[in-house]
Amino acid sequence: MGSQAVSGSSTGKIGLADAPPVELALSRSKLYLLLSWGFLYPEEDEFYNYLQEGEFVEDGLSAVETLEKSLNSTKASAKVRDLVAPIRRFLEQIEEWETENFKTWEFSDLQDEHRRVFSNVISLDAPPYETLFGNEHVFQQSHTMGDIAGYYKAFGLELAEVVHERLDHLSVEMEFLHFLAYKESYALCHDGEEKLQIVVDAEKKFVRDHIGRWAPLFADMASKKAQRGFFMLLCELCKAFLKFECGYLGVTPQPYKETDYKPATFIAPEGAVFECGAQDLGNELSVLLDEVGGRSQMESGEPEGGGSGQAGHA
Repeated sequence: MGSQAVSGSSTGKIGLADAPPVELALSRSKLYLLLSWGFLYPEEDEFYNYLQEGEFVEDGLSAVETLEKSLNSTKASAKVRDLVAPIRRFLEQIEEWETENFKTWEFSDLQDEHRRVFSNVISLDAPPYETLFGNEHVFQQSHTMGDIAGYYKAFGLELAEVVHERLDHLSVEMEFLHFLAYKESYALCHDGEEKLQIVVDAEKKFVRDHIGRWAPLFADMASKKAQRGFFMLLCELCKAFLKFECGYLGVTPQPYKETDYKPATFIAPEGAVFECGAQDLGNELSVLLDEVGGRSQMESGEPEGGGSGQAGHA
């Protein structure tokens, strides 16, 4: 990130001359939020209506336009500016898909399509959970989950009770970054450089060490599985935006490859092995959730793929 984004006046506050960095943070925050909404299972028809009325694309393109103007104003490198074009292109393709297909869709069709691509249980061919990537053993998963929970706790966040998802679900991680980018815009206007730097550092580290490592692979796997339609385009949009974020923040995650994705195993004292995603009580997924203080959804009988519409996660 350029020095202008963290520069301030003699009082440590950001002045009106630095408005483009504020707009940059807000537009990035909006794009994170759109992706968060898109990947969450639509339990209510709020997101369906948002799509059908064209507001998803409208808000996305508005954020991209602000992004482009702000990057030009802050004299961002040409390499970073060039990464915005694919984001715009995939939003425009979503708009074309809506025009051609969405008039005949009902709310249940959107739910069915989400289940087809992401499933209502842990889908091993495109799982939207970070801890299923690069963690062959349940205790490695527990360590990663604990690190994610630590980020949320550090900023005073916790998973809302109405959310039927895990801390490492892509939608939840996207909303956390939406929150951080929005907090960055607030810090630019109201806080000093020290508080601003804390937020920016958290963004960089979370993208570098977490979402930037696994989400591009997940999106690629899910896009191939979808083959067509809204969720294929959403996955491509996700990849394009995360590539921009890595360039803008100046971080280089060590991305997982398909060979790094293996269902985790939990070795019980007797030597029994359970495959990740099994629905039996007492498997390693239940252990993982208990390890971080989570609530086993299988014990409560709640569906794995559920969500909260556009309610806050973290």
